[in-house]
Amino acid sequence: MSTATTHGGPQLPQERRLVTEIPGPRSRELFARKQSAVPPGIGTTLPVFVTHAGGGVIVDADGNSLIDFGSGIAVTNVGNAAPRVVERVQKQVADFTHTCFMVAPYESYVAVCEKLNDLTPGDHEKRTFLVNSGAEAVENAVKVARHATGRQAVVVFDHGYHGRTLLTMSLTAKSMPYKHGFGPFAPEVYRVPLAYPFRWPTGPENCAEEAAAQAIDMINKQVGAENVAAVLIEPIAGEGGFIEPARGFLPKIVEYCRANGIVFIADEVQTGFARTGHLFACEDEGIVPDIICTAKGIAGGLPLAAVTGRADLLDHVHTGGLGGTYGGNPLACEAALGVLETIEEEKLVERARHIGEIMLPRLRALQERNPIIGDVRGRGAMIAIELVVPGTKEPHPAGEIARRCHEQGLLALTAGTYGNVLRFLPPLVIPDHLLEEGLSILEKALNID
Repeated sequence: MSTATTHGGPQLPQERRLVTEIPGPRSRELFARKQSAVPPGIGTTLPVFVTHAGGGVIVDADGNSLIDFGSGIAVTNVGNAAPRVVERVQKQVADFTHTCFMVAPYESYVAVCEKLNDLTPGDHEKRTFLVNSGAEAVENAVKVARHATGRQAVVVFDHGYHGRTLLTMSLTAKSMPYKHGFGPFAPEVYRVPLAYPFRWPTGPENCAEEAAAQAIDMINKQVGAENVAAVLIEPIAGEGGFIEPARGFLPKIVEYCRANGIVFIADEVQTGFARTGHLFACEDEGIVPDIICTAKGIAGGLPLAAVTGRADLLDHVHTGGLGGTYGGNPLACEAALGVLETIEEEKLVERARHIGEIMLPRLRALQERNPIIGDVRGRGAMIAIELVVPGTKEPHPAGEIARRCHEQGLLALTAGTYGNVLRFLPPLVIPDHLLEEGLSILEKALNID
């Protein structure tokens, strides 16, 4: 896999190529324009301006070709400008761009919903509706749960991230930068411990049992199970640092929800669509959510998100209670159908597992040689390392390591409640040699004193 099609036309060489410093002069010129036109609240991880992307590379305005370990934050799972996505979108944009599904519907919206009803975990009868973003999907899932149960409280977890709207900010754990200065927040949101193996006080072997017991005890004492509409969790915490809850934790939480009539909502915005080596991350422990929220990887870069859940829950909401002008835009729906075709035909679930089989052993070997790496974790092509002050679990900031990677042509992202996690989300179509080269760049960046 040495080339990738972009824009339905020429193939991009799958190589790292640096022809200027990073960022180069053209990107610096464009960044100056950005600073005068865009508020500083819109941050930038890597100040290069992209002109092309495909396979495992992005090409900037100065002609540099960088290895992509970010996928636009787990969006371009099938690759940028993937051929099936491009072909479908090009045809659709020539036919019509918008009617509003609630005004004059079209088949592609229904087809996406049918696919998600079929592909998401569980063989129960389901319904799906489409919105624009992950935050919007989460917010709508909470609306459905509250309406169907007649309850108000929502339980979320430490280290969780769910979006930047008022409600999803309230659901999100981390204050800076997501919540700082934006209060007051939405009421009836309650936070309980997450099973975080690396940082669990009594050790990872006790994490699942103790964390579940603590969470359930807090809900019972502080909220009351009979008042809880929904429990909302990411099967792997994304912005919180790619935290895999200790095995056994999620099943215990689901069991508690089932016993108490609580809607279990899985936020699979970042983990969905083959990213973790399953089509959806909750499949790893056989979790069947009552409602699942998806976005990011669903449409190859076009804005689309979905709420899929038990028919009895979603059918409970009155006509007009759900929707939005742009939700399920026809271009995005065609893109989503192209994404799902690509995942199936190119066997990208298996490909994600292969990526993990390359990355995890190399990162664990690097951990043995470099005590700044406190933890290596993740599944499939959703991998992270947590950085610590050697000999301790005190967080070591990840920003400088990421910057060194950027200078050498590797796009790497940071994450974590403590800002000390490097997360890796390569496109599932990235060739092996770029994975290996990217890991070599990371190794050098970690070994600079």
